[in-house]
Parts: sequence; structure tokens; C-alpha cells
Amino acid sequence: MNEQPQKNGVLVDVDGVEKVFHRGSEDIHVLSDLHLKVPQGEFLALMGPSGSGKSTLLNLIGGLDRPTRGSVSIAGEHVNELSDRQLAAWRARHIGFVFQLYNLLPVLTAERNVELPLLLTHLSKAERKQHVATALGVVGLSHRTKHHPRQLSGGEQQRVGIARAIVTDPTLLLCDEPTGDLDRKAGDEILDLLQALNRQHGKTIIMVTHDPHASARAGRTVYLNKGQLSDEPVK
Repeated sequence: MNEQPQKNGVLVDVDGVEKVFHRGSEDIHVLSDLHLKVPQGEFLALMGPSGSGKSTLLNLIGGLDRPTRGSVSIAGEHVNELSDRQLAAWRARHIGFVFQLYNLLPVLTAERNVELPLLLTHLSKAERKQHVATALGVVGLSHRTKHHPRQLSGGEQQRVGIARAIVTDPTLLLCDEPTGDLDRKAGDEILDLLQALNRQHGKTIIMVTHDPHASARAGRTVYLNKGQLSDEPVK
């Protein structure tokens, strides 16, 4: 894990993005002429009512979807101009995803779940093992490497999910309601971990949340409503 890189300019640049979904003959406008700049090293919270397009925006930034219009650039690379094959390789190098429901494979141990993204790399088995040990150490689960998800608490499962997200040392962490399925104590522990990844390891984080308690941990909060971003809460 790289320690505290310098904050040196814009990492994420969403420029004039529009997203329209088509349902039969109906056009559903989710995002409209949306602009967002996220500096390297920032911890940004993205809030808004249900259905406001928060997860859609996160998917566009992470290269899981493409904008109808506008551009998404990460570290100067126009993500929406990449082919599907290029995009898959780009995501593997640059994006770590953290999900609300963990998405761990129940038949695999914690260490094997964390290793999964590394199987797409050219690392040797020994190198993969070292990366996995480092990631599980960062999230405080070095003593649970051989446990399966069913043997772990919800908070521990989310820590495994975060270890999996950071094991490739990605450019950007995208977290979609990372505390949404946890009680307050476990949620606070996950937020402590995300803050540590941001402050001590310099990770750039964008976190979608509906919880003001969670957003208060971020360095900045923006609000999405009716396809537009604002620095003020939705009334």
C-alpha cells in the first residue's frame, strides 16, 4: 500500500454527463449535464434521496456503465472512450469496489476471496499471497484468513470486502452504502477503516450513503437530486 501520496490535482473529472435509460418508448433521464471534480486523496460522500442516481453516477465513474453524453476521466484517461476489453483491464488496475452486501463467495476463505482480483494479474502465487496478507493486515483480519464468510460477523465480512478492494492498490475506491447492512458499532468500525485508508494511505474514496452519520466522516459531501449535484442538502 502506498503511503500518503501527494494530493496533486484532479483525479476524477465528470464533465457534462447525461445518463438516459430507455424503458420501452419512455426515456428516463437520471443524470443531466452533471459536473464533478474529485482531487486526488479526497474522501467524498455522495448523498441524495432514493432513486436520485447516486449508484448510477458511481457506476459511470467506475466504468461499469457509459454516459449517454459527456465524459468521465480518471487520472486524465477518458474512461468512456475505452473498448469493453480495455475497460475491463482498466477497472482491474484502477478501481476497487466496496458493496453494501459484501458479495463474498461463501465457498472461499477470507484470503481466497481477497485474492480473486489478483488472478487477473501476472503476479506469481507467492506475490499474490504477500499482497493478500498485506491487505488483510491493513483491515485488521490477519487472524481470520482461513475463515469462511459464514464464520465471520457482518463487520468482518465487510472488512474482507474492503481488503479485496484494496489488494491491487487501486487508484480509486468506490463504496456503495458500505455501512448500510451493519449496526452502528460495526458501521463505525468500517468508517474508521475508510478514514484510515484515506488519511494514512492516501486513498481517494467516493462513498455513496444515505446516512448523515457516515457522510460526516468524509472530507466533503455533495448532494444529488433530480440529476444535478449541489453542495447543499436536498430540501
